Amino acid sequence: MNRQTSADFDQELLNLYDEYVHGRVDRRAFLDQASRFAAGGVTAAALLQMLSPNYSLAQQVAKDDPRIEASYAEYDSPKGAGKMRGLLVKPAKASGKVPGIIVVHENRGLNPYVEDVARRLGAAGFVAFAPDALFPLGGYPGSDDEGRTLQAKRDPAQMTEDFVAAAEWLSKHASCNGKMGVVGFCFGGGMSNTLAVRLPDLIQAAVPFYGRQPAAADVPKIKGALLIHYAENDAKVNEGWPAYEAALKENKIRYTAYTYPGTNHGFHNDTTPRYDEAAAKLAWERTLTFFNETLGKPA
Repeated sequence: MNRQTSADFDQELLNLYDEYVHGRVDRRAFLDQASRFAAGGVTAAALLQMLSPNYSLAQQVAKDDPRIEASYAEYDSPKGAGKMRGLLVKPAKASGKVPGIIVVHENRGLNPYVEDVARRLGAAGFVAFAPDALFPLGGYPGSDDEGRTLQAKRDPAQMTEDFVAAAEWLSKHASCNGKMGVVGFCFGGGMSNTLAVRLPDLIQAAVPFYGRQPAAADVPKIKGALLIHYAENDAKVNEGWPAYEAALKENKIRYTAYTYPGTNHGFHNDTTPRYDEAAAKLAWERTLTFFNETLGKPA
């Protein structure tokens, strides 16, 4: 059986699913509206299942890959939740300290896809740390629907402090040489922009994937370089780009931005039909090249 892609679904249905995963419509409203696209014995509930993540697909780097050492680590977040935890991935054969990269999940906690992204960075020679914003509530619960519900219960300002604390913690870790980057997706894309603003002397490289933009008034605070990835069919996020780009240009911030034709929000997530293999691979190649150039290629 061939893997389903966005081409198998009406764009209006994909847009509706995007509204659902961002909490702008609830499950009942999604099913009611998705019934318009149900045909051939496929129900609205079946469409939702088809569009939802299949985490059996989410492993490009195995947990026991010999190139990495992966374990969970706790850190202090005194201005946030107090005590936090994340997945720490180190290259197994690094000859010394290497650059560090914070990996920020979507709006549903540290799921298997984002853990795999952290392992990919470890395999590329970086020390990666992926905090779980749901740790204070028991951690990622095993499903994205539950994860979204839990993350919505957390105070946004506290969560920001948790990721600020994570970056500061990783920069001082014994495996890290102090050069720091961040990459994030959806909520994590917005958080990547936020960390570039909040930690201008620490974050040298930020890679937001389809993330909300910071306020124009905050853009002058950024000192690091930005590599920004957008999906073409992502109107809610993209509407903030013109003002962001104008502020970046006005303040002479180093940035490169790409919009990937025909793609949807979440195109890098290889566990759902919104995944676009060609765009995801190109964006990831660009991301690794960017980190190598801005942080120094790991030895």
